Amino acid sequence: MRAAVGRRDVRGHYDGIAAEYDEHWVYGPDYVPWMSRQIAEALRLAPSDRIADIGSGTGLFARELADQLGPSRPVVCADPSEAMLRGLGTPPPASLAPLVASAEDIAERRVRLPYDELDAIWLKESVHHVADQARTLRGLADRLAPGGRLLIVMLPAAIKYPLFKAALARFEELQPNPAVIEAHLREAGLETRLDHVEHVIRVDRDKYLDMVRARYMSLLSTFSDDEIAEGVEEMRAAHPEPVLVFPDRFAFVLGRRVGETA
Repeated sequence: MRAAVGRRDVRGHYDGIAAEYDEHWVYGPDYVPWMSRQIAEALRLAPSDRIADIGSGTGLFARELADQLGPSRPVVCADPSEAMLRGLGTPPPASLAPLVASAEDIAERRVRLPYDELDAIWLKESVHHVADQARTLRGLADRLAPGGRLLIVMLPAAIKYPLFKAALARFEELQPNPAVIEAHLREAGLETRLDHVEHVIRVDRDKYLDMVRARYMSLLSTFSDDEIAEGVEEMRAAHPEPVLVFPDRFAFVLGRRVGETA
């Protein structure tokens, strides 16, 4: 799930774009495999791990990661939007286990997981939707087995996307600082590490403008139709080139529960 957003009807936003989410979200064929490998390597995943993707959406990364890893137990795909989870397939693959639940639901134990403890959890670009990040991350840390790992994948405090100026400014206003997220994990009793990875995006300009019109980033749902239209025209004028090239940089905030090596 993409980018920072205010406290509003997040579930409604994703329900509304669920049917076209994969089409509008994927920049190119190499992006999802690349990110899935980065997640697997950061978490040091093993096929026997009990894994949860929290804020999984349509399961883009969980599906790819399951294909790469061959887990012996299904990866839990948790998302508060049932419409997004339908993107896993009907029925979903045996390697994936959909669960209608938010990060808060799991942290507060308001839902039952298929596993008593988890060896690996990741949240990719969804932590900004959490109202009380310290409390929720502490609750998720408590669901880890000894040696378990919790990975927060998030955009940095500023980005270099070819968006219109108002969108970039609002992003910087709303996006959490990765250092603060790392501090929350440390306060939850985890050993922490903060790294960055970067992928160069090359995307057809007209496709990207269509993605913005479709509000592929949740941030864009905070703008009216007229504001989006004006922003697209601003982008068109600023970027006459047919292919947009820009860095997609991510903070990887990793926490590990002290205990036996996973």
